[in-house]
Amino acid sequence: MKKHVIGRREKISLPDWGLIMISAKVDTGAYTNAIHCEWVEETEEDGQVVLAFKLLEPEHRLYSGKVIKVKTYTQKKVKNSFGNAELRYKVTTKVVMFDEAFDVEFTLSDRSRMRNAILLGRKMLRGRFLVDVDQTNLSKKHKVAKQ
Repeated sequence: MKKHVIGRREKISLPDWGLIMISAKVDTGAYTNAIHCEWVEETEEDGQVVLAFKLLEPEHRLYSGKVIKVKTYTQKKVKNSFGNAELRYKVTTKVVMFDEAFDVEFTLSDRSRMRNAILLGRKMLRGRFLVDVDQTNLSKKHKVAKQ
């Protein structure tokens, strides 16, 4: 499989969650992907446990306030950027980059103190991408060049 070169920040799309061309920080030091989540709760619908959550901060330009519900999820112990272990929900969704779609796991996390709402870690990058830290938004430039 050909590896695409990506920059330190990239525009990605998460179509199932209504997020198109949202900025994400590429972090080869992080293992998993993380996305900012301000509100999350487990509820029960029709006898089945469901995870309901809202993504991004209300101030974010792509914030919709839409409640996303998933039936398939897990919990994972993650060391946050401050070195503290915390239990986070882990969900899977489709990511689109370079006109390719693949399923990726994200932990739902409070990234309000971070500059980027989305972090892309090694687990997603491995086998797919090479990182050029001098570049940004190569996936977006690829889309423009193709048209």
